Amino acid sequence: MSLSLTLAGEPLIARPSGALFWPDRQLLCVSDLHLGKSGRMARRAGTLLPPYETRETLLRLEAEIEATGASTVICLGDSFDDSAALDGLDEADRLWLTRLIAGRDWIWIAGNHDAGPLEIAGSHRAEVHLGGLVFRHIAEPGAVGEVSGHYHPKARLAGKVWRCYLADRTRLILPAFGTYTGGLWTHDVALTRLMQPGALAILCGGTVARAMPMPRRA
Repeated sequence: MSLSLTLAGEPLIARPSGALFWPDRQLLCVSDLHLGKSGRMARRAGTLLPPYETRETLLRLEAEIEATGASTVICLGDSFDDSAALDGLDEADRLWLTRLIAGRDWIWIAGNHDAGPLEIAGSHRAEVHLGGLVFRHIAEPGAVGEVSGHYHPKARLAGKVWRCYLADRTRLILPAFGTYTGGLWTHDVALTRLMQPGALAILCGGTVARAMPMPRRA
């Protein structure tokens, strides 16, 4: 089950997958796919992880597109884990991604890991303003109606760690959608300074998106 919320007067849906849906615009937004992370870790650190995260991430992304019928997709930055990840993308995965983009308004927002995958179809932006909302990679202090990513927020409930959205009256921070992504605890000062008192953590990763007060202490 998804969770409905309103930001800057716009009705949005936080889906259990970690993808945000804006029904009025048939828009799906995901953040921090970090495609190709296993390859980057092997190149830089010699750490070998099973190289299947790109396909698993694309599979979940395709499922979200099909479930929502999205005609517009915004990827909120760090879509690839580094500048070499796109070059190292398996040809079958590249074709899969190209097929997902075809026929849709697909927007890549630049992140701190990638400047936007310029060799892949779609438009490439630093940020996007639509209606009362602004979509960017990293939250800016004082922003209103802001949807961002970057921090990969996570929280603990009942002894389990959950990826989560963070929501208050002025902003929404999305969880990382990518398979091999870590996270930043909601009590980290980087997040407690950004989020207003009364902010919610919307836990995701299972079959239900559930809200609770944002944890501000370890």
